[in-house]
Amino acid sequence: MKNIVLLIFFSITFVLCYAQTDTKIYTPSANEENDIAALVKLAKIEHKHILLQAGGNWCSWCIEFNRFIHADSSIDSVINKCFIVYHLNYSQENENKVIFAKYGYPQRFGFPVFIILDANGTRIHTQNSEYLEQGKSYNKQKVLEFLLNWTPQALEPSLYK
Repeated sequence: MKNIVLLIFFSITFVLCYAQTDTKIYTPSANEENDIAALVKLAKIEHKHILLQAGGNWCSWCIEFNRFIHADSSIDSVINKCFIVYHLNYSQENENKVIFAKYGYPQRFGFPVFIILDANGTRIHTQNSEYLEQGKSYNKQKVLEFLLNWTPQALEPSLYK
């Protein structure tokens, strides 16, 4: 009986570990230049900014950020209202050197790194994710502050006259 309990325990542990590491949010084979160009057109229509989350499926902090922003309704709401999110791949299969050069080599901050583009596709901010972390996840207040500071509404010139 003890062996059966141990077998069940290890089976459940294996399944849970596999499920946690099998999350794929990045697509190494994607044509990021074409994808981002299409997002710029959409951002103009929807009056949103583009949030590029650069990283890879190998990056546990990248996977955690994706989980974190969708698990909290207030953060998810800000993202849905103000941003179009794109997972910009950086991996052995595809380092996207041209795109990372275009955006000022944000990989220097580690991963994930967040690049905010306006509706014209111009980079307006690069965010080191380290400043948003807390423990083994992210700090809700810091993430919200980061996002709210870079919404199209926050950068509306008429607010500052």
